[in-house]
Amino acid sequence: EAQVVESGGGLVQAGGSLRLSCAASGFTFEDYAIGWFRQAPGKEREGISCIDEKDFSTSYADSVKGRFAISIDNTKKTVYLQMNSLKPEDTAVYSCGVDPAWCGRIMKFGSWFESLEVRGQGTLVTVSS
Repeated sequence: EAQVVESGGGLVQAGGSLRLSCAASGFTFEDYAIGWFRQAPGKEREGISCIDEKDFSTSYADSVKGRFAISIDNTKKTVYLQMNSLKPEDTAVYSCGVDPAWCGRIMKFGSWFESLEVRGQGTLVTVSS
């Protein structure tokens, strides 16, 4: 069964850092685009970062550019999201999902998360002021 599981969320003070992990299993990791989404309380889900396994290109939403970094370890079949300089407005449930094509839909449509066959349950990140 193809699945992804997120981990690494928690409580951190503003200005701090966290690293989220998205561990994949049950599918050929190298063929897809893997993205991170987040949904803050009372807000719509948004795609914030994505990495395309075909060429390792990366994408970032303006809200996280320069602070977050996505990376991949193919030996561990894990995608990471390093989050630095965290702000209270980064508080959200962070989820990863796998797109069989490319990063474009992940970055453009937060609702695309619901269409992905392989997606995780999410991990909560809380940033205190």
